[in-house]
This record gives sequence, structure tokens and C-alpha cells, in this order.
Amino acid sequence: MNPRRRALLGAAFALPWALARSPGAGAQSSPGSLSPGAQVPGAPASTVPASTPPAKISAMRFSALKAGDTLPADLRPWSFAGGQKPTRYSLVEDEGVVVLRADAAASTSGIARELKLDPRALPLLSWRWKVLNVVAGGDLRTKAGDDFAARVYVTFDLDTATLSAGERMQLGMARLVYGDKVPAAALCYVWDGKASRDTSVPNAYTGRVHMVVAEGGTARVGQWVGMRRDVRADYRRAFGAEPPAVTGVIVSTDTDNTGETAVAFYGDISFGSRPP
Repeated sequence: MNPRRRALLGAAFALPWALARSPGAGAQSSPGSLSPGAQVPGAPASTVPASTPPAKISAMRFSALKAGDTLPADLRPWSFAGGQKPTRYSLVEDEGVVVLRADAAASTSGIARELKLDPRALPLLSWRWKVLNVVAGGDLRTKAGDDFAARVYVTFDLDTATLSAGERMQLGMARLVYGDKVPAAALCYVWDGKASRDTSVPNAYTGRVHMVVAEGGTARVGQWVGMRRDVRADYRRAFGAEPPAVTGVIVSTDTDNTGETAVAFYGDISFGSRPP
């Protein structure tokens, strides 16, 4: 990401909301992801009645769309100010399932969907992704290396009263420019080429975005990998508090800082409750 893009991240992850798999054959479970019903240490279980089957809310359902079609209105282009070259996104069929393909060439942008849900009731974020290569120059601990072949952001409606005066000022400036839906906190799940799975660090530009390595290394490049994360537990580890409401999900493939190329595929994304 270039300096103009970083300036927006420094303003509490300035998100221009005003723009706004089903697992198929070959999907795999990540050793760093949660197995169904697994309890994250230190994270209280969801308060879903035992008689209630696990709930599920679709965040992005690419499999219900048609390859070659344009994206529906609720899946909106997401980009930073500054006029960077956008990553190209398209609906394609892969292994018999329609998915989202991202082609990045020294570019950055994403696809966003706005939604509202309680992560205490629906803590389990599930998705599939596949990358054809990792970003060789990527490094989640540095500003120069903040490029990734695949990212999934989850944004939160944090009460600004919990922020410091400096953080509130940054957020206020961002909302003045981009509107009052700019989130005050986000988790960013990435496929990183170097860091090990489950590495969790603040973004190199702002502590209001926390990076979590959902998949690391090159061993499964070219394969569909099924992921499941407990966003409630990840938020508590990152920010030291219970998460507020989820406000959106973004997928993004970016190589604008390193100047590299990357190809990624994203399957359906959903939130679910823990099984009774």
C-alpha cells in the first residue's frame, strides 16, 4: 500500500461505505482454524439455547451468482482515496462452484458488503479461499510489506467513548471525509507467505486494525482451503474487550506497495453460532 493509502488506515481504517462456499469438492480444514463446535480458550460460549440449531447468516454468497455476471448491488467496490489502480474482480466457476476471482497487478481495492450482526451470538466466521501465489515481498509487520494475496476484513461498530482522545480525533476526521459509517475497529484475516498461522499483530500503520494470519506459507498454494475463525475470541485477543456489533465484511487482494502480481479466489463467507 502506498503512503496515501496508509494515511487513511491511520485514520482508523477509513472505509468509504458510501460506495457502500458453500464448501465444494476439495475444500480443506485449516489446522489453524476452528473445528465445528470447538471452544477457543478464554472465550465464553455463545448463549444459544440448547434446543436451537446453529444459526447461520450469509455475508457473501458468490455460489448463488452466475459466472460472468456483474456483482449485485449489495457487493460494492471498495477502494482507498488517491487514485490507485484497482484490483480486478470477476465471478468465475471453479471446480463446479461460482466464486469471486481477484487479479492484482500493482493494484489495490476490494469488494465490501455492509451488514449488522451480534458476534456474541454468531461468532464463527467461515469462508474458503485459494491463492495461486503469495506476495514475496509481503511482511505484515512493516509498512512497506503490507500487501497480501488474500484478505478478509471484519469491521466493528466500536463505541468511540472507549477510544483515547487522539484515536477519537483521527476517527472524527475520517468520518468527516467518508461519512459516519467509518468503523472504529477491524480484524484483517490474511494469507501471508512468511508468518505462521495464528500470528496476530497490530497493523503496521494503525492499532485500530489487527492482522491475523489465517493461513501462512506456500504449502497449500493452488488449493482451496476452508477457514473458520471465532471473531469474538480474536477480537478479545486483539483489543482486550468484548466485540461490538459487526458492521461489514470486505475481501481484498492488494499488491500496490510491492508492485507484484497475485491471483486469489474467494468462496462463500458466512457467520454462524456454535452448535448446541
